[in-house]
Amino acid sequence: MPENQNSRHIAVIGGGVIGVSAAVHLLRSGAAVTLVTEGALASGASGRSLSWLNSAGTRSVEYHALRMAGIDRYRTLFAQDPSREWLQFGGGVFWDSDGDGASAAARHQYERSHAYDSHLVGPDTIGDVTPGLNAEALAETSVYNPGEGWVSLPHLIDHLMAEFTRRGGVLQAQAGPAEVIIEDGRAAGVAAPALGTVRADAVVVACGAHTPDVVAPLGVQIDNGSPVSMLVVTEPFDHGVRAVLNTPRAAIRPNPGSTIAIDHDWYEEHIVRDAAGEYSIPEPVVDELLEEASRLLVGTPKLKAGSWKLGLKPIPGDGEPVFGELRKIPGCYTAFTHSGATLALIAGELIASELITGRPHPMLATFRPERFDA
Repeated sequence: MPENQNSRHIAVIGGGVIGVSAAVHLLRSGAAVTLVTEGALASGASGRSLSWLNSAGTRSVEYHALRMAGIDRYRTLFAQDPSREWLQFGGGVFWDSDGDGASAAARHQYERSHAYDSHLVGPDTIGDVTPGLNAEALAETSVYNPGEGWVSLPHLIDHLMAEFTRRGGVLQAQAGPAEVIIEDGRAAGVAAPALGTVRADAVVVACGAHTPDVVAPLGVQIDNGSPVSMLVVTEPFDHGVRAVLNTPRAAIRPNPGSTIAIDHDWYEEHIVRDAAGEYSIPEPVVDELLEEASRLLVGTPKLKAGSWKLGLKPIPGDGEPVFGELRKIPGCYTAFTHSGATLALIAGELIASELITGRPHPMLATFRPERFDA
């Protein structure tokens, strides 16, 4: 049974984790929901995300609070079935390239100042807190955050979509690029090439890095800072790694099926986009990233790429999330953010709450789209 009875029909644009989360939370509230996706589910950033669950480092107080709420929702999901291999809390390890450990120490002090669980470790002590790492590759000073975790977003989307279907949601996949229909100054539905028109009482735009492009024809400006990115997933091998690692040349995490997921940003300039909009990267660059990741692991195993995916990584122009109803277009809600994995469950929950109740949530107050207005 829905948590609340509601007769509204909501259209959600976007088959990534935030769109799917919003759709499921709306269904839980009793709304009828149509989920419209340009391609397949998880075919965008959600299919190639490191998806590190964290609030490490420096950020605004409001953003930190929202991320911690996001982690809380994952803790609840984890507690329901700790055996899920696609959601685990094995901690996180960070070090920088400064050599003297000053940045790691400063990061640690900042994290401790607001009670984020943070510890300094070195090559001699890393094995006491997390397995599978090559101590010789570590910096003299690293930060270990035991409360952090990771999630495989395609698996999470499958999990949420099972509930979506069970609650009567309607999926319109492979619809092509969608646009918001406006009537009498408010959102009235969605149109897409392979779909035609879907009438709706409200629309949620959760299209990742393309969200600013979808709302731009409505006269709404949202600055877009989304860079190109790549995620490599290895072939299966026995590694024993539990933590997420963020290091100067490779970021890695465990992944279902005894694989490792790897990304970074040093190779962005090697990613090219062709006339058809497809991204590619020279295979030797992929091999170099695999070598960097191998150095981090016990025994420096020879890593082989099982797959790699490229595309835009959603990041708003000022780095902060963009959540909420557009003042210019009542009934049209946006959800565009970096750290989409960490925020996915809480973002879907709060967007659905605002839409159903009509009451702005105070945790989203500083993240409104109108901050980009000239």
